[in-house]
Amino acid sequence: MKHLFFTLFILSSLYIKSQEIPDINLIDLDGNTISIKALTDSEDIKIFSFWATWCVPCINELDAIADVYEDWQDETNVELIAVSTDDARTKKRVIPLVNGKGWEYQILLDDNQDLKRALNINVLPYVIVVKNGEIIHTRTGYTPGSEEELYEVVKEHSQK
Repeated sequence: MKHLFFTLFILSSLYIKSQEIPDINLIDLDGNTISIKALTDSEDIKIFSFWATWCVPCINELDAIADVYEDWQDETNVELIAVSTDDARTKKRVIPLVNGKGWEYQILLDDNQDLKRALNINVLPYVIVVKNGEIIHTRTGYTPGSEEELYEVVKEHSQK
């Protein structure tokens, strides 16, 4: 049984990594509609960090990346898009939190969780790395220091 579970886990991980980004529209903090497909149709690497205002590890990860984000951009031209999965009850907390943190990321609202469902995301924080409209890396959860591992992935793919 353990082997079956492990095999299914590995196969699902491989599927997600080779998956194309879905053609879904989200709203930014200014109320503009943003096409995820158009946003990712680029040689530049995009990091999507799925988070919520009630998710402490999510906020810790975005804070940790904020400290080094400018250097990441200078070295690799990477862009981080923080996708809030807050629903109708909690999405009113997004703007005050983002303003208070001073995050320089593009913030998108997935309050109907359409993108989250399309990517079969069940646990937050969840990070995907996209290049040329295809998912090249995924990660679930956050532990201090894992932002450095994420940056290694970005550097590796930015040179290809």
